[in-house]
Amino acid sequence: MELRQLRYFVTVVEEAGFTRAAERLHLAQPGLSAQIRQLEREVGQPLLDRSGRSVRPTEVGEAVLPYARAALAAVDGVRQTVEEYTGLLRGRVAVGLVPGTLAHAFDVAGQLADFHDAHPRVEVTLTEDTSDRMLAALRRGELDLAVIGVAQEAPPPGIALHVVIDEPLVAAAVPGHPLLLAYDGADAVPPTALRGHPLISLPHGTGMRGVLERLCAEAGFRPHIA
Repeated sequence: MELRQLRYFVTVVEEAGFTRAAERLHLAQPGLSAQIRQLEREVGQPLLDRSGRSVRPTEVGEAVLPYARAALAAVDGVRQTVEEYTGLLRGRVAVGLVPGTLAHAFDVAGQLADFHDAHPRVEVTLTEDTSDRMLAALRRGELDLAVIGVAQEAPPPGIALHVVIDEPLVAAAVPGHPLLLAYDGADAVPPTALRGHPLISLPHGTGMRGVLERLCAEAGFRPHIA
C-alpha cells in the first residue's frame, strides 16, 4: 500500500468520480483506475461503488476514508515541519466562503492576497457553500476555516468563532405594505409582526435563514416562506 494510492482514493471520493479526480491529480484516468484496483486488491475489499452515475465509497470505503485522510495529513505535517526549519512556511489552507462574500465590505480578497504575499508557498483553496455544509466540513477536517453566517449566539461544538461582521436582519417590503404602514418611523419590526405574511428568504443551511427561523421560533410561530 502506497501513500499515493491513499491520496488517489480520497480524491476519487471527494470528486465522486474518476474523470474529475484524474483531472485534479493530473493523471490519465486508466492509470488512476488501475491504482485504485491495486489498492482494493491489497486490502481485500472493494472500496468504491462504481454502479451508479457517481462513484461512492462502499461501507468498507467509508470506514477506511478517515484513516486515509489522517495518514495523508500526517505526511503533510511531517513535510511542513521539516520545511519550516528552512524559514519558509509551506502547506495548504482550505477556506470556505458563503456566496457573495468576496463582494462584501469585509475585504476577504484583500486578506487572502496579503496572506499570499506573506506566505507565497502556502496553497490556498476556496470553496463556496452554505453555512451549515461548511460547518460540517470544518468538523470533518475538510476545511481549515470558513467565513459563514451563524444563527446561534454560542459557538457550535468543536468550532471556534471570531465575529468579523455583525449586521441587522432587515425586513424589506413594497410601498404600501401593511408592515410599512404599521411600523412607519419605528426603529425595528418585532418578529411577531411577520406572522402570517409570506416571506422570501435565503434557502435552508444559510446563516440568514437560520437567524430568521430562530427569531420566529422564539416568537412562537413558524415563518411562511413563499
